[in-house]
Amino acid sequence: MTHHDQAPRGDAALLDPKLLHLFEVLYTTGSVTRAAELLGQSQPTVSIWLGKLRAQLADPLFVRTMQGMQPTPRADALIEPVREVLRALRRLSKSAPGFDPAQAQRRFVIAMTDASHITLLPNLLAHVRALAPGVVLAASSISNTLAQALQNGQADLALGYLPWLDTGIYQQTLYEQDWICLTNTRHPRVPDDAPEHWNLPVYQAEAHIGISSGTGQHLLENALAGQGITRQVRLELPGFLGLSAILSSSDLIATLPRHIGETLARAAGLRTLPCPFTIAGFTVKQYWHTRYHQDPASRWLRGVCADLFMRRFKHEVHRFKQVGPRANRMSSL
Repeated sequence: MTHHDQAPRGDAALLDPKLLHLFEVLYTTGSVTRAAELLGQSQPTVSIWLGKLRAQLADPLFVRTMQGMQPTPRADALIEPVREVLRALRRLSKSAPGFDPAQAQRRFVIAMTDASHITLLPNLLAHVRALAPGVVLAASSISNTLAQALQNGQADLALGYLPWLDTGIYQQTLYEQDWICLTNTRHPRVPDDAPEHWNLPVYQAEAHIGISSGTGQHLLENALAGQGITRQVRLELPGFLGLSAILSSSDLIATLPRHIGETLARAAGLRTLPCPFTIAGFTVKQYWHTRYHQDPASRWLRGVCADLFMRRFKHEVHRFKQVGPRANRMSSL
């Protein structure tokens, strides 16, 4: 075997798909000029590509004749394998899986705080059932392994205030939260018809329910401590379960994020009061891992959440944004 007859080795043996496309077009048209037009390339570029193809296959492939560029026997032998490869590449480029919510049989796991169970999940469930009757939603709790769960697909999405999610995590703002107080409408020392009786001294004098964990509770504790405000906590709860029933049957006061407070107030006939001290709000977001950023099913679910909660909290639509994953620091939708 001569030097020119040796087959290419290693990566050199891999043919560029654009060269295969050129081969097919040139075989069909018999014209470099026409091939350049069909490929959207200049004639010199096509000539360079043809030179690369000839060198890689160690054959002229096409020779000039009175009838145009005619294929060599090697080209005749290659045309069908080349066309099969191109057909396979075209099938591959069209085979990206889509997501049809109306036909989908799919289970989505959404990690969320207990506040999100109350404020977000009911509307989300109703919306998903209307759009995708075969889809199952599974709510899971927030844990210190959430980032890993999002990465390995054990959780599809996370909802809440989760600023500690960082490397490889996308985030998208759903809405902003501030704070209110919640109490019984028949509270003996905070009557409905005397709002002037509600102030910081009254807040400090009354008995309170403390939530030991959950959405933004450290913000509340930090705000109280930073302003030297003390409150008389008479009951501690691990979350919001049972909170409305206790408030309805007592004179205790709870300080909590506005949206969950208003949701509980509507459901249980409780009274909302403005927070009598300064406290920073926070942003409720949805979070997902960069591995699933382009996944059609994940994109559909994120779009449903974004559309649903943007519409529900439409006064805050101007704050809506999406932020990509941050590689080296803590994340702040």
